[in-house]
Amino acid sequence: MILNFAHRGSLTEAPENTLPAFHKAINNGAKALELDVQLSKDNHLVVCHDYKFFRFNKGVEGQINDYTFEEIKQIDVGKTFGEEFKGVTLPALEEVLEICPADLLLNIEIKNIPVIYEGIEQILLNTLTEYHRLNNLIISSFDHAALKRVQEINSEIPLGMLFYYRILNPWNYAKTSGLNIRSIHPNHVYVDQTFVHECKRNGYSVYPFTVSDMERYEQLLEYGVDGVFSNNPKIFGE
Repeated sequence: MILNFAHRGSLTEAPENTLPAFHKAINNGAKALELDVQLSKDNHLVVCHDYKFFRFNKGVEGQINDYTFEEIKQIDVGKTFGEEFKGVTLPALEEVLEICPADLLLNIEIKNIPVIYEGIEQILLNTLTEYHRLNNLIISSFDHAALKRVQEINSEIPLGMLFYYRILNPWNYAKTSGLNIRSIHPNHVYVDQTFVHECKRNGYSVYPFTVSDMERYEQLLEYGVDGVFSNNPKIFGE
């Protein structure tokens, strides 16, 4: 079974990682969503990829964690995308959980680079527990120490190990990490038949990012990937 993820929601149709983007992804038939979490100054989980506001609102200085969540809700991140999204703000994770059907698989990425958010793992798991979303879930990160802390808190959580650059034998690294890794999430540019074969031979699902070109997508399917992270509704709505 192929399972594709709507990367930051449907980010070609609405501002990424916002409620409109997630609504559109769900309406496009996405069976899985990917989103990113960071912490505000007052330790609220904010759904955002960048640690600064510059791409969304060039008039806002500083980082996500320089602002309280109440202050963040006053910052427009939609107007640069289009007038119809003027006034759209970054959501709290709780807001996203409230609109996601229970059968929708969530991949929540902990954004712990370049800013290290102390305690984000416990806050995340507390929130997921409160909203009964510990099932149908993957927690991923490029910060593998963050994955270790998640596992120490709750060893039953499926973990996804993200890799941006090529490393030698990442499947061996995952196996010897001491982590309960269920899936490997590599940059798609270096994924080939051997990579997929070795990951799967070692018991890992493979979900490359970010795949929006149909020809490349079909090639990856031939290699045997279990799905991809995509910005293309034709792919993530499949």
